Amino acid sequence: MRRFLRPGHDPVRERLKRELFQFNKTVEHGFPHQPSALGYSPFLHLMAIGTRSGAIKLYGAPGVEFVGLHEENNTVMQIHFIPDQCQLVTLLDDNSLHLWSLKQHSGASELWEDHRFTLKGPPGSPPSAAQITAVLPHSSREVLYLGTESGNIFVVELPSFGVLEDRTITSEAVLRWIPEDYCNRRSCELVEALQEHPKNPDQILIGYSRGLIVLWDRQNNKVTHHFLGSQQLENLSWQRDGSKFISCHYDGSYTQWPVSNDNRQSLPLENLVPYVVLAPYLGICPVFLLRLPYIIFQGGMPRASYGDRHSISVIHGSQQIAFDFTSRVIDFFIIFSSEPTAEFDDPSAMVVLAEEELIVIDLKSAGWPAVHPPYLASLHCSAITCSHHVSNIPLKLWERIISAGSKQNVHFSNMPWPIDGGTNIAPDPPQRDLLLTGHEDGTVRFWDASGVCLHLLYKLSTVRVFLTDADPNDNMNTMGEDEWPPLRKVGTFDPYSDDPRLGIQKIYLCKYSGYLAVAGTAGQVLVMELNDEGAEHVVDHVEADLLQDQEGYRWKGHEKLKTRDGPVQFEAGFQPFVLVQCQPPAVVTSLALHSEWKLVAFGTSHGFGLFDHQQKRLVFVKCTLHPSDQLALEGPLSRVKSLKKSLRQSFRRIRRSRVSSRKRRGGGGNTSEVRGILQEMELAPVQRKIEARSAEDSFTGFVRTLYFADTFLRDSSRHCPSLWAGTNGGTVYAFCLRVPPAERRMDEPVRAEQAKEIQLMHRAPVVSILVLDGRNIPLPEPLEVAHDLSKSPDMQGSHQLLVVSEEQFKVFTLPKVSSKLKLKLTALEGCRVRKVMVANFGSCKTDDYNENDLAVLTNLGDIQIISLPFLKLQIRYPCIRKEDVSGIASCVFTKYGQGFYLISPSEFERFSLSTKWLVEPRCVVDVPEVSSNNHTHSRSVMENASRKSSQCLFSVTFPFPGVQEEVQVTMEKMVSKNYCTQYSMMTCKFFKYCSNMERCYFLLKKRESKKRN
Repeated sequence: MRRFLRPGHDPVRERLKRELFQFNKTVEHGFPHQPSALGYSPFLHLMAIGTRSGAIKLYGAPGVEFVGLHEENNTVMQIHFIPDQCQLVTLLDDNSLHLWSLKQHSGASELWEDHRFTLKGPPGSPPSAAQITAVLPHSSREVLYLGTESGNIFVVELPSFGVLEDRTITSEAVLRWIPEDYCNRRSCELVEALQEHPKNPDQILIGYSRGLIVLWDRQNNKVTHHFLGSQQLENLSWQRDGSKFISCHYDGSYTQWPVSNDNRQSLPLENLVPYVVLAPYLGICPVFLLRLPYIIFQGGMPRASYGDRHSISVIHGSQQIAFDFTSRVIDFFIIFSSEPTAEFDDPSAMVVLAEEELIVIDLKSAGWPAVHPPYLASLHCSAITCSHHVSNIPLKLWERIISAGSKQNVHFSNMPWPIDGGTNIAPDPPQRDLLLTGHEDGTVRFWDASGVCLHLLYKLSTVRVFLTDADPNDNMNTMGEDEWPPLRKVGTFDPYSDDPRLGIQKIYLCKYSGYLAVAGTAGQVLVMELNDEGAEHVVDHVEADLLQDQEGYRWKGHEKLKTRDGPVQFEAGFQPFVLVQCQPPAVVTSLALHSEWKLVAFGTSHGFGLFDHQQKRLVFVKCTLHPSDQLALEGPLSRVKSLKKSLRQSFRRIRRSRVSSRKRRGGGGNTSEVRGILQEMELAPVQRKIEARSAEDSFTGFVRTLYFADTFLRDSSRHCPSLWAGTNGGTVYAFCLRVPPAERRMDEPVRAEQAKEIQLMHRAPVVSILVLDGRNIPLPEPLEVAHDLSKSPDMQGSHQLLVVSEEQFKVFTLPKVSSKLKLKLTALEGCRVRKVMVANFGSCKTDDYNENDLAVLTNLGDIQIISLPFLKLQIRYPCIRKEDVSGIASCVFTKYGQGFYLISPSEFERFSLSTKWLVEPRCVVDVPEVSSNNHTHSRSVMENASRKSSQCLFSVTFPFPGVQEEVQVTMEKMVSKNYCTQYSMMTCKFFKYCSNMERCYFLLKKRESKKRN
C-alpha cells in the first residue's frame, strides 16, 4: 500500500519553491486591440489610448507604460487630460465619466482610478438629454464642460464631479442671443465641439451640429459673438492668437471666421473645399481638424472615387500630401515645437491612431517621412502564424541583425521619438533576447524582446524565392508627381496575403552559427545563413518524397509553390541557399536544426526526413502514414471533412467506455478490512480511466516533434549522434546517425539507420522528447559547449529519455529503453499537455543555486512546473482562459522561465514564472513646472486648500502625545506628495487611521502599566 501514499511535507523544499517560482503577468507587447479613443498631454508628453474593451493605456518615452481597466469593460469614447495635471478623464459609451491619476507608490508611478460619475438629466427628461457628446477640461483645472445631445452644456467640478447647476449653459439661454430667423431651425441640437479661447479662458467656443457657433462668456453668462453656419458641423479649431478660428463641415468644406470686438455677428473670411474639383459636395467625407500655418484635416475625399480611403491631408504653402492609411483613422493629434509668443503653431510631428497601427509623421523634415516607432508595433501587419524565442543572443550576431535591419529603415525619419514623457527607471535587461514571429505573407520578423518595449529589428521575406502574383520590388510609398489628389500610402498593416501557401509555420535559429531554418504551409523548408551584404545567387532546390514506398495515395490538397529560375537578388541579412520541398506539399509540422552537424530535420503529416545542408543532399525520409490516414492527404486548405468517419469513431469510443464500465461494476467480496485501512491513510488522487486511442484515428502519422541528441542508443559503451521523432499516434522513432569528422565532412555522406521504435500504450500524441545526461541535466544546445557557455554533458553515467505525450510524462533508461518513471497527467488532473519546455530557474536569494524544470501549459490554460528527473509537480498557476484556444496555441516559453501568448491578434501578453527573471515596466512621471500666471494662481489655490486641510487635521488633539506626533509627521508627508488635493476624502481616511493609532497607543500603555504592577 506504500505506493498509494502521498509524499510528506518538506519545509525546506517549500521554502526553495518560494525562492524559485512566482507567476506574474508583466507587460503587454504590441498594438492595443480595437482602439477607440486617443488623448495627448502636451504638459506631460504622454499619450493615452482607449479600447473597446474598456482598457486605457498610457505611453511616453520608451519603457514608460501604464495600463488601467474600467470595471464596466465598456468602450472608451473620449480621453481628455486635465491641463497641467497628472490626471485624465475618460468617457465611456455608457455615458459615465472616470477620473484617473498618476500617483507615486514605492518609488514608481502608478495609474489609479479616483472617481466615477454618470451625468443625469432633469427629472422627466429623455435619456438623450444627458448623453455626453463633447468634453472640455478647463485650463483652471477646476471644472469640466460637458456638451450633450440636447444642446445643454453642464459644468462639473473636479475632482468630486459635482454638478454646478447654476453654471449650466442651456440651449434656451444661447438662443436668446441669436437672430429669430435662425432660431426656428432647431439650431441648438447636439453640442459637437467645445473649445476654450487660447488667450481668454473666460470665453468658450461652442459648436452645434447644425452649424451654429457661439462664443460664450462664462463670467457674464452671455453670448458675445455668434457665427451662423449653413452646413453640418464636425469640429472647431482656434488660431494661436485667438483672432480667428476654423470650422470643419460634413460636406468636405472648411470655413475661416474672424473674431473681433466690433462685430458680434461675423461673416466668414473664406470657405474652401480642398478636393472640390473631383466631385460635388455630397460625395465628400467630413473634415475634422485644422491648424495654421499648416492646414491638416482628415477626410475630405470624394466618396464616389475614394470612399474606401482613410486619409489625412497636410497642406503647407505649395506642398500638399494626402496620407493614405491602411485602416480606419480613429483620431490624431499634432505635437508642436513653437514658442509661447509665436504667432502661429509650429507643428513638428503628427501622431495618427489608426484602427490597426500607430503612425507618426515628421513634419519638420523634407518630404514628411514617417518615424520608426520604438513601441506599439503592429505585430499583426500580416497574421501571426508561429513564434520562436531565443535567449541570450551573442553580441556579434545581435549587431549583425541590427545592421541588416537599419538598411531596411532608410526611408524612416531620423527624428527622435516625439512622445517622450516620463522616465524609465527599470533596470537594464540582463541579456539580449529575440522573439521571431512567422507571418501569413511569408515574412519572419525579428523583435527585440529584452525589455518592456518590443522593438522591430529586422524583417525577412521568403517571397523572393518563389513566383507569386506580388512583385517584391513594389514600393508602397511611391507617388506620382502629376496625380491628384496626391495620395501617399503609409503604414505596414496588410492583412491580405497574396498566396496562403507562403505562410511560415516553423522557425529555428541557431544563435551560435547564424543558421536559420524556416518552414512553410506548402511543405517548403528554407535553410539560410546571415550575410552582411546584399548578394545575388541561385537557391539550390531538393525534393523530398515522403510517400516513396506507399501506393494508392493521392494528394488532394494545394500544389507546391513555383520557384524562380536563375539567380535571385537578396538584400543584406538572412539569405536562403537551399530549398527542400516536401512531397506531398503539406504543412510542415515540426522542424529541428543542428548547426554543428550541419543537419536539418523536418516533418509533415506524412512523415519526416533528414537533410544535409552542407552537402545539400537528402539523407533519408521516413513515411509515418497509417492506411486509415486519408484525411492527411486532403491538406489544410481543403474543405473536405469525413463527417461519417468522425461520428463512427466517436460512437466506438462511447461503446468501449460503456463496456469497460460494466466490467468494473462486476464483482463484490468482503472489503471492510481494506476499507478500514484506507480510511486511516491519505490516498493519492483517483485516476481517471483513459481509453487507448485506436490506430485507425486520423492523423496518427502527423509528426509532432523532432529532436537531435548525442547519446547512447545502441549500447552503453558508445554514444553517437541520433535523431528522434514523435508522432500523433504515440510512436517514437530513433535513428542512429553517422556524421563524418570535419576533415572528411564534404567527402563522405551522412548515414542514418533506424535503431528504436517505441509505441506508447495509449497512443497519445507525443509533444516533446528530451534526453538527460548522467547528472540528470538536459543535453546542451548545439555549439553551446564549444562557445564555453555550458558544461560538457556527462557521458559516463547512464542517460535517460523523457517522452512527453499529451496525457503523461514517461522516463526511459537508455540504451535499453526500459520504463523507469511516469507521471499520468490526464488521469490525475483531467487535462492535456499543449506546450512544454525545459526552463532554468534561479534563486532570488542566492546566485549559487539554479535548477532545470519543465514548464508545461495544458489545454485548460494552466501552467504547471514539474521537476526533473523525478517528475514531481512543484506548483500550478492559472494563466490563460481555457476558452482562449488561440492564446493557448500561440504560447511560447523562454529558456529562463518567461513566456508569451497572444491575447488578441495584435498583442502578446508577457508572463514570468521565475522570481529572478522579471521584465515589467517601472517608470516615474514628474510634474513639470508651470510657467503661466494663470496656472500658477490655480496651483496656489490647490496648495492653499491642501494646507487648510492639513492645518485642520493638525488642530485635532489626542490624549497621547505619541499619537499627535505621528499624525503630524504622516500628514506632512501626504501634503508634500500632493496627496491632499482631494482633502475631503482624505480627511475621513486619515481620521480612521488616527483612531487606529490612538487605540494601538492605548493598548501599549495598558500593557506597560500591567508590567509595572
